[in-house]
Amino acid sequence: MQIAEPLIVAIEELSKLPGIGKKTAQRLALHILKSDKESVDSFVKAIEELKTKLRFCLRCYNLSVEDLCEICKNQKRDKSIICIVEDVNDVLAIEKTNEYNGLYHVLGGVLSPLSGIGADSLKIKELIKRFETEEIREIILALNPDTEGEATTLYLAKLVKPFGVKVSRIARGLPIGGDIEFADEATIGRAVIGRIEL
Repeated sequence: MQIAEPLIVAIEELSKLPGIGKKTAQRLALHILKSDKESVDSFVKAIEELKTKLRFCLRCYNLSVEDLCEICKNQKRDKSIICIVEDVNDVLAIEKTNEYNGLYHVLGGVLSPLSGIGADSLKIKELIKRFETEEIREIILALNPDTEGEATTLYLAKLVKPFGVKVSRIARGLPIGGDIEFADEATIGRAVIGRIEL
């Protein structure tokens, strides 16, 4: 069966997106094709503005439309606490909880010597500069609990200790609604170690 070239090109481009296979890309392309022109124009404009209007915050490296992101500009945020995360997705996830009211610092990755990612590849120097210009009393290390995340956590904890700030990390353990019997040993172990007094 012959397929029109614009449809083939659209399917190929959509399938380059993470988590999108050829069948899903085909469904998306056909959905766009069936949509009215205004909806498609709005979709195209939104994608273009992602590339043209967004930049990285000059302070924390979160996404922003201006030099400083909305979080850094917010006067109601606690500017003495910085939560260090791997990427922007982590900022979005933490913000959805409405439980954190401090600032962030986005590293742009984690240490991974096997992949050629060292301290110079991350926004670590920029983090250290913040200690010189801001009154920071605590940093929260919110990195993934995998090998690279743990190595980066230990590296950063050691690096910022001389500044005399409190260094903490997010708790690890069982999710709400999860069953202990289905959790892995490492997660159960972290939950026991990270227990809190009632």
